Amino acid sequence: MSQATAYIEAVKQTIKQRDPNQPEFQEAVFNFLATITPVLEQHPAYIAASILERLTEPERAIQFQVAWQDDQGRMQVNRGFRVQFNSAIGPYKGGLRLHPSVNLSIIKFLGFEQVFKNSLTGLPIGGAKGGSDFDPKGKSDAEIMRFCQSFMIELQKYIGPDLDVPAGDIGVGGREIGYLYGMYKRLRESDRGVLTGKGLSYGGSLARTEATGFGLLYYLEEMLKHNDQTLAGKRLLVSGAGNVAIYAIQKAQELGATVISASDSTGYVIQEAGIDVAKLKQIKEIKRGRMSDYANAAPGAEYHEGSLWDAAVKADIALPCATQNEISGEQAQRLIDAGVIAVAEGANMPSTPAAIAAYQQAGLMFGPAKAANAGGVAVSELEMSQNSRRQADSFATVDAELKEIMQAIFHKSVAAAKAYGLGEDYDAGANIAGFTKVADAMLAQGW
Repeated sequence: MSQATAYIEAVKQTIKQRDPNQPEFQEAVFNFLATITPVLEQHPAYIAASILERLTEPERAIQFQVAWQDDQGRMQVNRGFRVQFNSAIGPYKGGLRLHPSVNLSIIKFLGFEQVFKNSLTGLPIGGAKGGSDFDPKGKSDAEIMRFCQSFMIELQKYIGPDLDVPAGDIGVGGREIGYLYGMYKRLRESDRGVLTGKGLSYGGSLARTEATGFGLLYYLEEMLKHNDQTLAGKRLLVSGAGNVAIYAIQKAQELGATVISASDSTGYVIQEAGIDVAKLKQIKEIKRGRMSDYANAAPGAEYHEGSLWDAAVKADIALPCATQNEISGEQAQRLIDAGVIAVAEGANMPSTPAAIAAYQQAGLMFGPAKAANAGGVAVSELEMSQNSRRQADSFATVDAELKEIMQAIFHKSVAAAKAYGLGEDYDAGANIAGFTKVADAMLAQGW
């Protein structure tokens, strides 16, 4: 066993002992550790500096009570979290997630992934994540406002435009960001740069809503081009029907592909003629309905309960844009059997380790989340920059910068993989490119 391998195993054992009940966090860290052995072998200074121990332990993890009043006058209590994982290359940056599944393990996994995702953008931002086990589904606007205000009363103690800048994630869109920012402003005066994803009337950026979905397609387009392929004429499977999925579908269709699916937590639709994006936006963003409502309103759309990835549907490309671990090893094999040649992740860690192994064994092009879905945080940083300048850039300017960033992320990953003899392993390449920048910054600062 080499020194690097022994070191990685020791770090894994420490994490297992310290965090035995955090499976999502362990999965994210262990997936990352499995790809960086060549780096440690060539750079033993990282081992001597115990860099992995410091990278895998968050700088700060905060948990707090969120008490709020429902419409019946009853007090409800949820847990709030903010994990500030690493600030070596800039202020903490990462979204807030509102979902019943949220716990410390999930927030730590998301924060850990955010460190390398933010590094890959080339922008000066560190990694963080936060959220609550509050479920916004079925809640009135007034209940969501009261929850967000209570959440911000506590969160504002730990954030600021030069310290930690949250954004949205699952369950946190423009409505929630507005309520959060409104309370922050009342408590701490007007720091426009303290939240991103804001409305255009109070410091938001054009193209921020579209950024993660558009960025995913810019990354996918570059990955296909690198492999002498094109999006035009391809059949795409997309999971999810939230912000990422909707704008991934829109951009894919603009680029000449046909997207035949969308899904939510109850089921999915298959529409051979292509998803009607305008109708999907109407159902999900305005009416806040379900995919069954979309199927009833869209001719030719067939609704099915369960997971999209259990459907036997022929496709060329899969874009998981829903949630973590949505594709198992068995489901990945089903995609391979259905003719899929590429998978690019729009959600955070949507493929299990077994699924990733199946992709790689079959020779699929695989764009990992930390690279492929970095568009949202990239434009969030551009929003921070606009807030600092007191200027607003045009949609075309922001979109062009986003495309350039996503193309650069892909090529950084390719170059890193080749530099360490890993061929066309874009997953390992993304990990290595993100890791070395953060690790070198930590060493340079005497961490």
